[in-house]
Amino acid sequence: MEGRWPCGKGTSILVSPWPVRIAYPPPRVITHVSSVGRPFNSKTIRSKHKVEYVNFGSAGLKVSPLALGLGLRGQDNPAVAQHMIEHTLDLGINLIDCANVYGMLDVPESAGQSEVILGKALKGRRGDVVITSKVASRMGAGPNDAGLSRGHIMRAIEQSLTRLDTDYIDVYLVHVFDDETPLEETMRALEDVVRSGKVRYIGCCNFAAWQVCKSLWVADGLTTTPFMCVQNPYSLLNRGLETEMFGLIRDQGLGAMAYSPLAVGLLTGSYVPDQPPPDGSLWATRMPDAYQRVMEGPAGDTIRTLIRLAGEVGKSPAQLAFAWVLSQPEVTIAISGSDTIEQINDVIGAVGWTLGEDVKQALDEVSAPFRHQSFL
Repeated sequence: MEGRWPCGKGTSILVSPWPVRIAYPPPRVITHVSSVGRPFNSKTIRSKHKVEYVNFGSAGLKVSPLALGLGLRGQDNPAVAQHMIEHTLDLGINLIDCANVYGMLDVPESAGQSEVILGKALKGRRGDVVITSKVASRMGAGPNDAGLSRGHIMRAIEQSLTRLDTDYIDVYLVHVFDDETPLEETMRALEDVVRSGKVRYIGCCNFAAWQVCKSLWVADGLTTTPFMCVQNPYSLLNRGLETEMFGLIRDQGLGAMAYSPLAVGLLTGSYVPDQPPPDGSLWATRMPDAYQRVMEGPAGDTIRTLIRLAGEVGKSPAQLAFAWVLSQPEVTIAISGSDTIEQINDVIGAVGWTLGEDVKQALDEVSAPFRHQSFL
């Protein structure tokens, strides 16, 4: 018997017996009329460093296709980190990705420090910057100091705003799926923080496609604010999103943030198959066994091809890896986990040029995924 099942955006799916629905327009093709009556496309708005600003999914929010992530795996100096953020903004990158749990990897008990550093860097330029933060990770020893309950969300947003020294967060993401809290409770709490003006948009991070769809369905049923974006790992070495998530992104007009586009540094050119990881690197100090296993598999072939093609087109391996990620029409933003100004200066070279079809095809083929594949 036919029926209808809601799935976000105020629409429904005809069930008979397979879901069928009308797809939304591509999320990045959004044209409108300026205040002086001249039609323009958001992609024509550029910074002096050739950064083109695009619409974040179906929202009107304009963002750079590159973002700086503040996981700070290799940076333990707050002053240097703040200077790096300020330099990133000067380059024209206007999106900074943070989380309440982010600190400095090598500094014990530094959770929340990234938000404090970001808040200092935003002085005098808050209105020009789009910031994200996240909630769900454990922030204390108490039983309610983690997760997506109403109580934890309400405490976490106030704490993040205090650390950031701002009165609003542009995009607030739930960091992980919480199967111990009803989605209805979570979505109602998020609706309240949006209505309070403390958050402009909401999204999710590290969700599977079915979890995103269920969240959209619940929000639709409650008539609350739905997620406008997803954030997941995506790179030449991890193309798992293509199996189900990309279809959902297209269908629902979601923005997509790709984190770890360099596969925890493996695609920077600093790591070469048949050679040990650089001394002092994350892979050498924390994951030497995993490094050996990864390099002996198909990932090694992908890295060799990336390095060769980067030399042929006159780009760094990191620039080419970022450009490949951004060439996917489903991806709105690629997040750089740069820890130094030198690294972000390299990454900015991923924009302002067009990836050739022959190079893209070669990278597609050498990294071609199969179901359930993930090299990391």
